[in-house]
Amino acid sequence: METGHALSSPLGRITISGEAIARIVGETARECYGVVGMAGRKWLPDRATRGIEIGGNGDGVTIDLHVVVEYGLNLAEVASTIRNRVGYEVERLTGLSVQTIEVHIEDVKRSG
Repeated sequence: METGHALSSPLGRITISGEAIARIVGETARECYGVVGMAGRKWLPDRATRGIEIGGNGDGVTIDLHVVVEYGLNLAEVASTIRNRVGYEVERLTGLSVQTIEVHIEDVKRSG
């Protein structure tokens, strides 16, 4: 993850860490209908940011997230919901612009 993303104002500069953005992404994605869990190459079960990669340049934040979706649901609809909610929440809570959100559906599982 990148060290941080900066917002400048006349009063100074605010730096938001990639880890803080990833936590927002993880919490928001978990609340989306159809998401059973997070997945990804960086499998660490005790971290809320598992399967989330934050990047970007001066133009905005890029987000890659890897999810497990409930079996039987329309995967395109679930991915679209995740993209919309995550983009909205990251912009609302941080003030940063979101450049891209890539949703990777790694697996499907039956819930419960």
